Amino acid sequence: MSEKVKFTVDGVTLVGDLRVPATPGPHPALVLTGPFTGTRDQVIGLYASRLAGAGYVTLAFDHRNWGESGGEPRCHEDPQGKLHDLRAAVSLLRSRPEVDGERIGAVGICLGGGYALKFAAFDPRVKVFAGIAGAYNNPYGMRAGMSPGGYQDALSSFAGILERQDLGGPVEYLPAVAQEGEAAMPSGEPFAYYGTSRGASAHWRNEVTRASVRELITLDNMTGADFLSPKPGLIVHGVVDGFCSPEGAEEAYKRMDGPKKLVWLDARLHIDLYDAEPYVTQAVEATASFLGEHL
Repeated sequence: MSEKVKFTVDGVTLVGDLRVPATPGPHPALVLTGPFTGTRDQVIGLYASRLAGAGYVTLAFDHRNWGESGGEPRCHEDPQGKLHDLRAAVSLLRSRPEVDGERIGAVGICLGGGYALKFAAFDPRVKVFAGIAGAYNNPYGMRAGMSPGGYQDALSSFAGILERQDLGGPVEYLPAVAQEGEAAMPSGEPFAYYGTSRGASAHWRNEVTRASVRELITLDNMTGADFLSPKPGLIVHGVVDGFCSPEGAEEAYKRMDGPKKLVWLDARLHIDLYDAEPYVTQAVEATASFLGEHL
């Protein structure tokens, strides 16, 4: 059973899909958060449906500024706002009679993996974390990948963008994906999902604020790994991933104290874990098995 729900946080109305198993409840529940620019009817909708079939109430929703949810500027990454959104989503789950409010987990895919990790670490109502093809951003890793000089140059460029906006200029955008030319997620792989029928959604727009990229390179969600314990944590990741590095997944795993588990899948593309088989089934089975043990 799927129900469209609305809830409000910080004065912003968020829209989600609540999926409830057919069997009698109350059930354990999961809040899901997903890829950068993604909407609830794409990757997290697929995982929410599959995990509801495994016996969990699931809530997949559009974060503020994205999809059908409110918030301005549109298509802007708001890291602190996303954590507030997840808090309100758990509050909604705990208010529902179908949900066992003491058995709630956070599941994140792609960029949502890092948000789910940090959120689960600091919200005592969340009992378990699972990250799938996760991006566990931290400034140290970003600076190392860009070089110290390149990192400072990037910060300077974004400072100019934000200053122009602070002084009344328009919000500056760039494409989210593109086969050629500038984009927040360049190259053919993201386009193969978002730019084709694979990721088709009436609520997704191929644009993102330029300032969102600054949020990505200054974001520190890896710290959640240091504070997750004693909650259990699962990381599921492809052995080859050009967008969310296996090294980052391994670092997050090592920094968690446990109970913990790391599952490597023989996937060669990041988007394999978005919608491709057998990888989605393998990820769902690994997640359901871990949740069954710990939630």
